[in-house]
Amino acid sequence: MAKPTNLTNGHTCCEHHSEVPASLEAREAQIAYHFSEIMKVLGLDLNDPSLRDTPKRVAKMYLRELFIGLNPENEPQIRLFPNTLRYHQMVIEKEIRVRSVCEHHFVPIIGVAHVAYIPREWIVGLSKLNRIVDYFSRRPQVQERLTEQIADFLQQNLATPDVAVVIDAKHYCVSMRGIQDEASRTLTYSFRGAFEQKDIQDTFLRMVGL
Repeated sequence: MAKPTNLTNGHTCCEHHSEVPASLEAREAQIAYHFSEIMKVLGLDLNDPSLRDTPKRVAKMYLRELFIGLNPENEPQIRLFPNTLRYHQMVIEKEIRVRSVCEHHFVPIIGVAHVAYIPREWIVGLSKLNRIVDYFSRRPQVQERLTEQIADFLQQNLATPDVAVVIDAKHYCVSMRGIQDEASRTLTYSFRGAFEQKDIQDTFLRMVGL
């Protein structure tokens, strides 16, 4: 089997819309302007020294930190290595930090992901699994989509059908608003290929403590 190449993932990006400025600086300025208008509607005093630069800070945070996963240029570059050891058992990276934002209310989703795959002809550097989770997390998300996007990317780029993804996260749209349940967590999973078999699935879940 030939070494796989990175595939596009069908993600829409804000830069695809013609009304969005091309440069990062122009986009930051536009976000800062609109956020300042929101602050004014809330009755906040933008002349207050503590608030004066908040719109700029928010714009910078959105484009350079929280939502960098919207830019396809930030997609992780996956370097694969031949599976010369012929290792064909599961490889698990557990408790990968998830930092995302709920697309319904723009408040945090914080949790962990447990990711596994069974290599065939290729293996991947372990840190790349963390980078994949981080890339798809850093955009407005729903947890179900995030889980499937990670699994899709792993299958496409690792040339194996056998992948598993579990995300265990706290949604601040649940704990800070509405029902305001601070204790609840959300678990989602995607089991592909061999991980659909109950014995393999049970082994994976046991090893990640679920």
